[in-house]
Amino acid sequence: MSKNPIDPNAVKALNQMKYEIANELGITHGFGENKGTLSAGQNVFFGGYVGGHMTKKLVEIAEKQLINKK
Repeated sequence: MSKNPIDPNAVKALNQMKYEIANELGITHGFGENKGTLSAGQNVFFGGYVGGHMTKKLVEIAEKQLINKK
């Protein structure tokens, strides 16, 4: 299975979603140009935290789309 997205815009959209969720969670340090200032442990913590919320939001979006199809 290829790691390349079917739609190149999907990568941009997911990255934008990542920044929005991090901002909602109050995580501004470490996202963007300042990423190199975090330790490896901080990157893992914040990445997992944001990734978990991202997954939750993607599931919510999919559920809403399924409900609207009925």
